Amino acid sequence: MPAAATAGTSSYPGGVSRWTGTWLSGPGAALEAIDNADGPVRYRGERLGLPERGPGSVASNGLRLGALLVDLVLASLVTSVFLRPDYGDPATMWRFNIWAGLVWLVISSVGVSLAGFTPAKALLGMRVVRMDGTALVGPFRAIPRSVLIALVIPAAITDKDGRGLHDRLVGTIVLRTR
Repeated sequence: MPAAATAGTSSYPGGVSRWTGTWLSGPGAALEAIDNADGPVRYRGERLGLPERGPGSVASNGLRLGALLVDLVLASLVTSVFLRPDYGDPATMWRFNIWAGLVWLVISSVGVSLAGFTPAKALLGMRVVRMDGTALVGPFRAIPRSVLIALVIPAAITDKDGRGLHDRLVGTIVLRTR
């Protein structure tokens, strides 16, 4: 084979190209290629000066998803106090789900705005903080943040520091408290 044809291949079976090997190697392989001012980034939040583990480190996506699910269940339970779900009637369930979503929006917006956490974030040891160091997130950041989470896609897209697109847009980050 000519040298140009083998330049992009590696020792993977079947001659899989090197760029394919980086994403097949898992998410940690991509961190090796990210450059920091002091060298390659080893963990999420390092570029922001945050610790790798423990209090003050970036909360994992799995932990954040778990908190979202717990908050959604809590919102459904609160909604079921006022509206009786009827699993056999799609129209009633549609109305119930809309109200549960609005209850979640209020729980999320008020909790993050005033305290920096929702009930589930507090339970799982997380807090939303502003990147500029201001003590409270405030409603002008918490409400758009919650609306963007409800849209799902902005929250699913994260950067190399572990911040979702919704957090980047409003200038916040989710950190561990323990």
